[in-house]
Amino acid sequence: MFKRIQGNARGCLMFEPLFVIPFNMYATYASVYMLELGLSETQIGLVTSICLVVQIFSSFISGYLTDRMGRRSALLVFDLISWGIPIFIWAVAQNFWYFLVAAIINGFQKVPNTAWYCLLVEDTDPKDRSFVFTVLQLIGVLAGFFAPLGGLLVRHYTLIPAMRIMYVITGISMITMFLGRNKATHETEIGIRKRQESKQAGLKKGLAEYSYAIKLMLSNKPLMLIFGVYILNNFQMTMRGTYLSIYLVDALKLNDALISVFPAISSIAMLVLMFLAVPRFNAERYERYMMLGFSISIAANIMLILAPIGNVLLVIISTILAAAGAIIANPYLEAAVANAIDDENRAKIFSILTVFILICISPTGVIGGWTYTIDPRVPFILVTLAFIGGMALMAIFVKQQKLHKDA
Repeated sequence: MFKRIQGNARGCLMFEPLFVIPFNMYATYASVYMLELGLSETQIGLVTSICLVVQIFSSFISGYLTDRMGRRSALLVFDLISWGIPIFIWAVAQNFWYFLVAAIINGFQKVPNTAWYCLLVEDTDPKDRSFVFTVLQLIGVLAGFFAPLGGLLVRHYTLIPAMRIMYVITGISMITMFLGRNKATHETEIGIRKRQESKQAGLKKGLAEYSYAIKLMLSNKPLMLIFGVYILNNFQMTMRGTYLSIYLVDALKLNDALISVFPAISSIAMLVLMFLAVPRFNAERYERYMMLGFSISIAANIMLILAPIGNVLLVIISTILAAAGAIIANPYLEAAVANAIDDENRAKIFSILTVFILICISPTGVIGGWTYTIDPRVPFILVTLAFIGGMALMAIFVKQQKLHKDA
């Protein structure tokens, strides 16, 4: 599979495990680590909120910085700043103030996120982009199998010492990744041109281009439709990811120890589909696969909503269907978004899209928490409605594309 990927996409993906594997090891315990070091639930919420605010700001400026510095330089510099520094602050953290400082610095992660996205897709043939995102998803799935290593460290050393070890390991791994990826990639043609143009234009004109990019977005109906699908998909992923475990334990009364089995079931289902079904898909029919994936995901959520208390079998089937829906739809959605953005304005438009996503998903926790208290099934009804809304927008998008071709 990996032989099909060349250039910057290959350079980006070959180093990705050095990030996602250690991240999966410590991420599960990050909030508990803060609690163990004496932070209250309110302080943890404040740290999360401040990080989100900085992410919104860094998302907005990421397009300008990516064009101004070049894709590779912006990626290397801001990865080292936004991840390299906070990871070691977390490793030695003692109280709330350590986490607050780390959260502010980590909030600038959206700059390298935009730069990495541009580097990944700009020199990749549009017909190969869905395959690139499929392999990226495969790496994420495989990395999930390493998550239990974090649990073994916690069991052996207790939580705080184990987390400090994991953060140090993660820091070394990430820095190795940043430097190795920088060496394995090259600046894209559009990146070279945009860097030269930005230097000549200056800061004021560079920021003024955001106004032009927004007008360009709003005037492009197909682009806005696919962005709508993308935002709804991010909303449902955040809602489901936040409340699924709580729902399974609290509403369906499943055993706590059983919960850790479902991510493994999901990963296995994704792997099977990825190797047996996905390679046979025709990327030109991406709209059909997205609709199919969304339909399967709706079925998975309806099954979860209707599942009787204690019914493990229905939850397993729902988990498998949700994994199937995600692996079928998500790579094609990512590719559709990448192909809908023209290279000339990719950095700025993607940064604006990221701002929209963050603004739209930021109330997810509040909405989910409020609706969960009304009825634990309501958050998953909202997830189902997000998929239905995505299918509706996708149907309009397909119609617009057909009219455009006929014209």
